[in-house]
Amino acid sequence: MTTLSPSVRQLPADRAVRPVNGQPGSDLSGARAQAWKRRLPLAPALVYMVIVTQIPFLVTLWYSFRRWNLLIPGSDTFAGLAEYRAAFADPAFRQAALRTLEITASAVVLSVLLGTALAVLVNREFFGRGIVRTLLITPFLIMPVATDLLFKTTIFDPTFGFLDYVLKPLGVGQVNWVGTHAVASIVVVLVWEWAPFMMLIVLAGLQGEDLEALEAARVDGANTYKSFIYLTLPNIRRYIELGVLLGSIYIVQTFGEIFVITSGGPGDATTNLPYFLYEQVFDNFTVGVGAAAGIIVVILTEIVATFTLRLLSGLLRASA
Repeated sequence: MTTLSPSVRQLPADRAVRPVNGQPGSDLSGARAQAWKRRLPLAPALVYMVIVTQIPFLVTLWYSFRRWNLLIPGSDTFAGLAEYRAAFADPAFRQAALRTLEITASAVVLSVLLGTALAVLVNREFFGRGIVRTLLITPFLIMPVATDLLFKTTIFDPTFGFLDYVLKPLGVGQVNWVGTHAVASIVVVLVWEWAPFMMLIVLAGLQGEDLEALEAARVDGANTYKSFIYLTLPNIRRYIELGVLLGSIYIVQTFGEIFVITSGGPGDATTNLPYFLYEQVFDNFTVGVGAAAGIIVVILTEIVATFTLRLLSGLLRASA
């Protein structure tokens, strides 16, 4: 018979040793069961997300290893990494990557600057502020295709366009904006759509600003410019960074604006990566190259998003 030590014999009955690590009746097992019960209502949403995102991705990955031209019967053969090499070797792919970077960076920077200016404006007290906020948010709520058609047929039209009508007194008229300034036209449309989104994010940061600190700065003689630079801007910096991150993720996927307004032209002047993939599959019917290019875009997007998230996390920890 084993003899218990005095310290063990003195344990009260309610503190008796209980089995753990998932053994029946353990507290840990009960906690895990409760956690699974709380997560169970989320299971349908998780299954739905797997079906609509991961399965198409796996199918695309499968096609990226195939050489398949839809116009050639029986051309579906295994090609390994040949389609990836073909995508990297294509000058049009590299040009589309650079064009994607140009359009995304320009649209994000301008949207953030304009959105921040509008947020500072509507954060002030004035008559009709609610109506002005609603009107400024409206462009973000309109369907992108409707916005694209409006700009193409009503604003950028070289004959009856509103932009030429406004600029005519300045000596500017009959300008084919889409033909001669294609990239700038796409950027203008994107800024029109995304500046209200940036405004909402920055406005959320301005709503939490310390008014007592601003009032103390005014008492100490700080003007509006210095108050914004040294007090307001550090307070809304994390919101601006969030807007840049979200804007980059969404604007890099721009397709509808280019498809409706320029169709990638003139030539390939506005062909970005999403439109390049569209051309490979629906114009050239090369499914393998299009799928390989799509996988490359996904990998590059993940790398950029991961780097940006880590950078933002570091900045947020430093400012906390």
